[in-house]
Amino acid sequence: MAQPQFEIYKDQAGKFRWRLRAANGEVIASSEAYEVKAGCEKGIAAVKKDAPIAVLQDLTK
Repeated sequence: MAQPQFEIYKDQAGKFRWRLRAANGEVIASSEAYEVKAGCEKGIAAVKKDAPIAVLQDLTK
């Protein structure tokens, strides 16, 4: 795998989920279950839009 990628798949219950793999193939994020594929695709779009502007909150303090 040469670059990060989102993958859409169906879980054991037949619901749609996405996962984000890093360039090395490691899963670095995964989604909740969606009833329809379009909802899953909207979830990916939201992550793509919001992640670059998200702030970091360190809850270990």
